[in-house]
Amino acid sequence: QAQFVESGGGLVQPGGSLRLSCAASTSIFSIYEMGWFRQAPGKQRELVAAIFRSGTKYYADFVKGRFTISRDNAKNTVSLQMNSLKPEDTAVYYCNARPIVSMTWGDDWGQGTQVTVSS
Repeated sequence: QAQFVESGGGLVQPGGSLRLSCAASTSIFSIYEMGWFRQAPGKQRELVAAIFRSGTKYYADFVKGRFTISRDNAKNTVSLQMNSLKPEDTAVYYCNARPIVSMTWGDDWGQGTQVTVSS
């Protein structure tokens, strides 16, 4: 399974912006789906956004219109531009992959990157 290193998190005020990056240890050109997840204390991990090999994108309702997912195949990175941040966006953010459609998300979660939106 590929490894992913997340970066770009930090402390930001409500309404602010952050850009998260996910560096993959392997090529992501042919990966079926790349996704960003988040997990807040005491809550389940949830899918935030995903981008498919075709370029199609998915966003959870709670971030739609505020976040943008993108990939750079040449750099083997996936980014998450986060705008209009809210306190409820506070969580550890992780990236993961589904290499092919018949596989689920990998179980080797990385360290993640902490996003804190303070009022």
